[in-house]
Amino acid sequence: MLAFARLSFSLLVSSVILASSALPVESSETELLVLTPDNFDSTVAHGVWFIEHFSPYCHHCRAFAPTWTQLVQENDKKADPGIHLAQVNCAVHGDLCTKHHVDGYPQMNLYKDGKFVETFNQARGLDILTDYLAAHAEPQDPPAPEPTSQESPPQVTDKDELAEQMVSHEDLNPAGTVLSLDEKNFREIVDKGHVFVKFFAPWCGHCKKLAPTWTQLAGQMQHKLNVAEVNCEAHNALCKMQGITGYPMLHYYGGKGTKTEYTGGRKLEQLLAFAEKVSGPGIQELKFDDLKTRVTEHPVLYLFLHSPNDKAIFKQVIEASNVLFGSPAMYTSTSASFYEHFNIKPGTAAILALKDNDPSAPTAVHTLSKPASTNEERQELVDWLLRNRLPSALELDSDNFQDVMNAPHKPLVVIAATAQGDLQRTAKEVTDLARKWRDAKEKAPVVFAWMDADKWGKWLKSMYGVTADQLPRPVVASHSRLVYWDVDPFGDKVTLTAASLFPTINGAATGTLAYKYSENIVERLARYLNNKLMGIESYVAENPWHTVFFAFATVVGLYLVLRRIFADSDDAREGGYLRKGDRLD
Repeated sequence: MLAFARLSFSLLVSSVILASSALPVESSETELLVLTPDNFDSTVAHGVWFIEHFSPYCHHCRAFAPTWTQLVQENDKKADPGIHLAQVNCAVHGDLCTKHHVDGYPQMNLYKDGKFVETFNQARGLDILTDYLAAHAEPQDPPAPEPTSQESPPQVTDKDELAEQMVSHEDLNPAGTVLSLDEKNFREIVDKGHVFVKFFAPWCGHCKKLAPTWTQLAGQMQHKLNVAEVNCEAHNALCKMQGITGYPMLHYYGGKGTKTEYTGGRKLEQLLAFAEKVSGPGIQELKFDDLKTRVTEHPVLYLFLHSPNDKAIFKQVIEASNVLFGSPAMYTSTSASFYEHFNIKPGTAAILALKDNDPSAPTAVHTLSKPASTNEERQELVDWLLRNRLPSALELDSDNFQDVMNAPHKPLVVIAATAQGDLQRTAKEVTDLARKWRDAKEKAPVVFAWMDADKWGKWLKSMYGVTADQLPRPVVASHSRLVYWDVDPFGDKVTLTAASLFPTINGAATGTLAYKYSENIVERLARYLNNKLMGIESYVAENPWHTVFFAFATVVGLYLVLRRIFADSDDAREGGYLRKGDRLD
């Protein structure tokens, strides 16, 4: 418990420091028009304008920046585009963004002759944005219609019709309000997916505090995501069936049989970040020419290659990908160019894990020769998606700690603690080691990470005994077991070299290398007792009749023992039935 408290405090401090040191959106060679309160109204007063409102501290804005730059470049190439593009930096001009009802980043608004028309609410893919601009553009001199030709248009081989069918879905949360669920409508709603549910009790203080934030979330996710709630005081059986053990509990339902508990922060911006991530399209079409751009944008992405006739396999992959909740992104294609590029037999149904911004080769490939026919085969696909969702190397911080250290497939985590001034050098060394491990085709699931010891020093010392005079200092950790390894098989301290680190990882994975505990003996004893109590509670809940029988047997046995004891007392010997003087024996 002490380690948990220290970790929670460290995570809180790290979150504050990370928020204050967020990096701005990187600039590019393309000159982007940025509007201010002084020129906004006069600029958009004439013509059609598409304005991106962004914050340089927003992760989604930084990820979207290359797409926006490319969109501007392509629009500027047109002789008469009929629509103009510009940006507003909401971190600098917050009042201007508030004036135009900007409630999330990035938000794109359409204006015509100075008047607001609508907010762009579709997926932020380049093709979708290009089509949107074309649909709303008003060129000064529209081109004359081209003469009809007898020749049929060429076939587009990159077209993935199955993906197009999956992207289009019904309008979610059309009213922007919180949906109340009960036994009658719960299953119908959550089986459709894209539902964020709050389980609460009216008397719960934390629930009351969350209520206005939950209402705001529903308003901001209008047309994007269903936001709902269940009153567990009125629907206790439903909440028990969903495994609710405290209030408020937040669950996201991605589809039939798919749900996850949200354990992040309860502030509006934190809830919005999660909601935006899961509300994006579950799968997107990828064209071969966009491969490098998309891989550059995502540290990890999945590419599902299939033939147009693989409808059953396609459906199963989409259902299985619901466990990802939008991270990493899932792309799909039927293009022969991808099969040739990755040297895969044409027509094979395969999922490729592309990591570390490397478009040349996947780190893992999962092939599907036929639709899964058993639950075990379906679970195998889900496990593969979860096992490969993390990048090979990353900086471990408060934002990704839970995803990495408590990942479902329980990877070993190589943690290289380093001083803040050496972060860049250590990051390169760790990344190079991760690539070598990947190229060696080792089987043990491992994530390589580096940490800022200046920020996480107390936690590193309490968990792994890392002190400031030992930096840079790597350890191999198994957070699910709360153990770690800091000595290699040769008896030396682990160093940031393949010769020292790789045998240590293999020894840890095979159980042939001695480990150390991340907790002291008191903390381990408390955890052990807590686990035992939870086990008893679980047994009682799952086996009520066995529990009643054992309880009854215990009471009867105790009664008989007590009766025997009191019957053999002095009073009993004087006049009771066990008086030895009256017995023949």
